[in-house]
Amino acid sequence: MKPSIFIAGLVAASAAAMPVLADKLDDIIASGTLRCAVVLDFPPMGSRDADNNPIGFDVDYCSDLAAALGVTPEVVETTFPERIPALMSGRVDVAVASTSDTLERAKTVGFSIPYYAFENAVVANEGVEMANWEGMKGKTVGATAGTYEAIWLEGKVKEWGEGEFRPYQNQADVFLALSQGQLDATVSTVEVAEANVASGNFPGIKIVDKAPMVPDYVALITLREEYGLINYMDLFINQQVRTGRYAELYKKWVGEGVPADLTIPGVYR
Repeated sequence: MKPSIFIAGLVAASAAAMPVLADKLDDIIASGTLRCAVVLDFPPMGSRDADNNPIGFDVDYCSDLAAALGVTPEVVETTFPERIPALMSGRVDVAVASTSDTLERAKTVGFSIPYYAFENAVVANEGVEMANWEGMKGKTVGATAGTYEAIWLEGKVKEWGEGEFRPYQNQADVFLALSQGQLDATVSTVEVAEANVASGNFPGIKIVDKAPMVPDYVALITLREEYGLINYMDLFINQQVRTGRYAELYKKWVGEGVPADLTIPGVYR
């Protein structure tokens, strides 16, 4: 037998012996369901209506992604700290949950390109004298544990060397504590701050100032090794913007105005 024929035979035999491995994208399509982790105490991104149905920008984004895949969306309610554990345990396929794309989280999960960008506001109890964001110095402040806002606030308390930072399990607990006077102030996205002040669910709170934080770019997340699904989500977000769906959802859930630019000048992604 010629060596070339022998080698070709070995390659063919090896290829035949190798199993064909489906990835998460294939699994989702085959299952017929897309399970999305969504935070539902974070209006207007996620909340519940009068009939207890999930609603919000992130809920619609999950539905749009499922429609693009040709499957049924399933919203799995999680708190902010539960988003990544829900992925790692297999409870969900993706998180559409306003997840800041930090380098620390990227050690554990895979991020899409940004699908939204937040600015942040300082919200205080009306009984606290505070003229601007620097008025938080020396005060008792808090935020949802592990979030971009919490990391920034805790860092400021350490920098100032005075005051107290308190972490909470979810956003609703933060605003309840603020309303009840257990916190003097918090930092949240402008959208959430405006929604919670307008709702009347947390009486006695006020928006004081914008926080001097860089824009909070948030992304869809899945398991770190699922490159096929991550690439698909990147293209999906691109299509949401160029078809006008991003602007449509912004108007529906946030209001009039121009959605934040999802790109950074001088950066390829």
